[in-house]
Amino acid sequence: MTNINEKDLVHDWNEPYFQPSEPIQFDDETLRDGLQSPSAKEPTLDEKVKLVYLMNDLGIDTADVGLPGASQHARDHIAFLCREMEKLTITPNVACRTLVSDIKPVVDLVQEIGSPIEVCAFVGSSAIRMYAEGWDFEKVLGFAKSGVEFAAKEGLPVMFVTEDTARARPEEVEALYRAAIEAGAKRVCICDTCGHITPEGTRRLVTFVANIIKDMGVDVGIDWHGHRDRGLGLANSIAAIEAGATRIHGTALGIGERAGNTEMDLLLVNLKLNGWIQTDLRKLGDYCRLASEAIGSPIPHNYPVFGQDAFETGTGVHAAAVIKAYKKGNHWLADRVYSGVPAGLFGLEQSIKVGPMSGKSNVAWVLEKQGVQATDERIDNVLAAAKNSPRMLTDKEVLAAAHG
Repeated sequence: MTNINEKDLVHDWNEPYFQPSEPIQFDDETLRDGLQSPSAKEPTLDEKVKLVYLMNDLGIDTADVGLPGASQHARDHIAFLCREMEKLTITPNVACRTLVSDIKPVVDLVQEIGSPIEVCAFVGSSAIRMYAEGWDFEKVLGFAKSGVEFAAKEGLPVMFVTEDTARARPEEVEALYRAAIEAGAKRVCICDTCGHITPEGTRRLVTFVANIIKDMGVDVGIDWHGHRDRGLGLANSIAAIEAGATRIHGTALGIGERAGNTEMDLLLVNLKLNGWIQTDLRKLGDYCRLASEAIGSPIPHNYPVFGQDAFETGTGVHAAAVIKAYKKGNHWLADRVYSGVPAGLFGLEQSIKVGPMSGKSNVAWVLEKQGVQATDERIDNVLAAAKNSPRMLTDKEVLAAAHG
């Protein structure tokens, strides 16, 4: 911008932004929880490797690479990915029940590959889950103690995960976390497994857990793992950070069981816009597109930032403002005048199209971008075609109408 300060043009009601007291970490669950989506297909090993490399490029700290207790096929893929990650900054973790029989294969795997793997040892924590399973709380507490203790004694870094924490009794959450931490857990993971909680509930729950850890006087990290059954996954993850969570879980495009998980891509976008991370996110679109193709989950056209429609407009008034900004030679302005997300930050750009609600400026812009002189006759021809169309015209259709 020339002689114009951003604050002169945009009043930001979001300010002042909360600032985290320590760096935020990210755990990518695409290759574990993401593949539990009923409509997901398993990526090839080559696709998994490419995804892990993109996660690494995006500054994601850890990735859940699967369930080693599931099958030999799963263990083979996990072993390959863990070896590949030795070349990278991102580190692996795996999900296991709090059973020695689930954790023992990880011990064997670590001995085989010679590098550490974090164990995410999970157990159901809510009364409704215990009732359905026929467990009493003492049995669950026993699972927590024995599983974490075994992993810790074997030298594995352990995160203790309470499934359905968002619907569990406070006194039982506290007992489980105290037992797991005393047994050697270095992180605890609060889970909204069923997508039940709200942002306010998230703040209360994370604060509750943070106070347990503070009272114990230990250095234990807090993870947040959220689902979006109510559409609140992203909002809850931001609330969790504000309340003290230091590592947030997500999946590409929110792919996951039922309605899915917190969208890792949108989480990174929002934290970048909040100024909480400084990571270069221009490869985030590549990550989304690869995950979409590898898992067989199409990106909705109106998906924020990475959907086809996110930075595209065919509306006359909107397009005119963007075009005027471009004609000023001001890409900063063009990227923001009709967009709350600057496309350029994410390796993308604004796009002007022609459709039933377009005006002359849309047509002139598209024609000129195609190297065609925008005469009045050509503009009128294209607008006539657009007004009789039920959808946006392709650039090829615009050119055909112009010469029509």
